[in-house]
Amino acid sequence: MGQPSFAASNAIIYVTYGAFLILGIGLAWRMRNQPKADFLAGNRSQKALPLALNFIAAAMGSGILFSYPQLATLAGLQGVIVYAISSAAPILIFAFLTPIIRRKCPEGFVLTEWTRQRYGLVTALYLSALTLLTLFLYMVSELSAIGQVVTALTGLDGLPVIIVEAVVTTIYTSLGGFKISFLTDNIQGTMIVGLIIIAAIAVGVKIDIKPELIESSGLLKPSLIGWQLIYILPVAILTNYFFLANFWLRAFASKTDKDLWIGISIATVFITIVLTLVGVAGLVAVWSGAWPGDPPQDDGSVAFFLLLEQLPNWVVGIVLVMSVALSTAAFDSLQSAMVSTASNDLFRNRLNIWFVRGAVVLIIFPVAVLAVRAPGILQIYLITDLLAAATIPVLVIGLSDRFYWWRGFEVVVGGLGGILTVFIFGAIYYDDVQKGGELLIVQQGLYTGDWGAFGAFVVAPVGGVIWGFIALAGRLGFQYVQSRIHGSRFDALDRPVSAGVISEEHDAINPAEVQDEIVSTKSSGKFF
Repeated sequence: MGQPSFAASNAIIYVTYGAFLILGIGLAWRMRNQPKADFLAGNRSQKALPLALNFIAAAMGSGILFSYPQLATLAGLQGVIVYAISSAAPILIFAFLTPIIRRKCPEGFVLTEWTRQRYGLVTALYLSALTLLTLFLYMVSELSAIGQVVTALTGLDGLPVIIVEAVVTTIYTSLGGFKISFLTDNIQGTMIVGLIIIAAIAVGVKIDIKPELIESSGLLKPSLIGWQLIYILPVAILTNYFFLANFWLRAFASKTDKDLWIGISIATVFITIVLTLVGVAGLVAVWSGAWPGDPPQDDGSVAFFLLLEQLPNWVVGIVLVMSVALSTAAFDSLQSAMVSTASNDLFRNRLNIWFVRGAVVLIIFPVAVLAVRAPGILQIYLITDLLAAATIPVLVIGLSDRFYWWRGFEVVVGGLGGILTVFIFGAIYYDDVQKGGELLIVQQGLYTGDWGAFGAFVVAPVGGVIWGFIALAGRLGFQYVQSRIHGSRFDALDRPVSAGVISEEHDAINPAEVQDEIVSTKSSGKFF
């Protein structure tokens, strides 16, 4: 019980990848004459249900089988609920912001396009660099996770699986682009729904919980880390989602705002349920005695896999197929998002489509190499979360027309200042400059029992906003002195002639505030 044979494991894994490869190539062949615009994006082309399935597939990679049960063993039921809601609920931000950005930037399909229009080239490239870094790290973590999942479930070496997944998704994504990723995610999302239901029923029927372990574990009681996560996770995950171009591509692909709201609402509910079930598996592993096991296992990230050892082989086989589907769906979404972002932000979509396809192939080599040597999956997420927490608050200020005087200079200085503030906080809190530097990469994780990680996620956004306003004061002061020296009028606080595209809509953030007359269809954006 608990582990399929060597031959069966290989058959399950590679037949599943083979099916996805055939499916992807078949769909790509049917779409071989699609224009480059459809290769990169699918604006206003999708109804609610496909959107829901896509957000489900894109939001949950195989890494959830490690991170959520691990948190359950550390923060108990409180941590599981907070983590699940904090991961799913922020997806609703795309339903709220996409209509606003569509009105301001109708041709855009990623957040960086609006950033270019609103703040100018320098800020757009700054945000693009952070977006591409985030996507790259997520790709590394996803490949690393599927390798570890396969090893934990079957005992097989995870390296061949990493290579095969990279090859399979690269082939069909390079041929079909975003549309292929979207269509395959529909099928993979449907598979994931069915397989999770079957696995959950099997766990409920086959596992015996020992009542005496429930009380002694203390996992139903609140804890310090549980209370800290109520703040850390919503801030970290919400701001990090702004960097995930795979979500923006899917949000802009919605036919109407109504389809977007319905699709994302369905996805949010389902993702919350699934992540809660996966997290509860960690609790069940503790209460059944599977974790820490005999001999004891200190690493809570393997709790789910220790639980599976008590189940029949066919259940493990289903989980294996589900893991491959989860990982493939998440990975091809990240691949297509990275290429679409790079093509739009760095080359303004002027590259020949074959160069774009070549880029899909090239990026996979460093990703696969790093995936083999990647650190903990949760640590990778936390690094990108901290970058986002410092940058996004100062960026979204510009969504409101009340802050028309907010420039790209403030965004860049604020984002970098937020990261600097984390270092300063860490050096003071730990009374050690080296540990202050380590806090920038959250080297000790979230579960150290101190207030270091919590403080980092507090000072990153707060410090970012403070540095942003310091930059604003410095810029206005410099421009005022310049105007006095040259005898010109100080116009740094004048409302721009154009606030965006021609529209009859009022400010979506401040609906009571009527926009000034718009005399131009485009805004060039300003850094300084």
